[in-house]
Amino acid sequence: MSDAAFGEMRPIGVIRSPFKGLKGMPIQPAGADGVVGTIEVYPEFVEGLLDLDGFSHIILLYAFSESKGYDAVVTPFMDAAPHGVFATRAPRRPNPIGLSVVRLMSMDEGVLHIENVDVLDGTPLLDIKPHVPKFIPDGPVRVGWLAPAHDSVVQRRSDDRFL
Repeated sequence: MSDAAFGEMRPIGVIRSPFKGLKGMPIQPAGADGVVGTIEVYPEFVEGLLDLDGFSHIILLYAFSESKGYDAVVTPFMDAAPHGVFATRAPRRPNPIGLSVVRLMSMDEGVLHIENVDVLDGTPLLDIKPHVPKFIPDGPVRVGWLAPAHDSVVQRRSDDRFL
């Protein structure tokens, strides 16, 4: 399959948050508990928000627009040892796409008010999906190399390693 088979992605809106710089940001929504932000959906996509307000949480897919290049092996925020980029949630990736699950507080004429946002202000939003827990397979979950540190995600903040 050629690269052209996927077409071009374009933002459907922009994410607004209190985070104006990359350093010191929460690295996951769990570390952004109570942090509020908004999503400004572009007018041509507002109709697609119909019935989204019935969901308490939404999945945001966005472009790591400040991310330049990537390394196949990285030392992530949650560890001091190197790991393959696909075994991490590091922002510098071959396709710099981020994912966050946030709480949808309200919607008003193409503006979504969200909570637990861990995204840089001005980040281009690529897609929104409703979060439906029953769609996620249930059962034992392994967290690999993150097991010793994954409870500390709430305290972890970004530093300059991916700038």
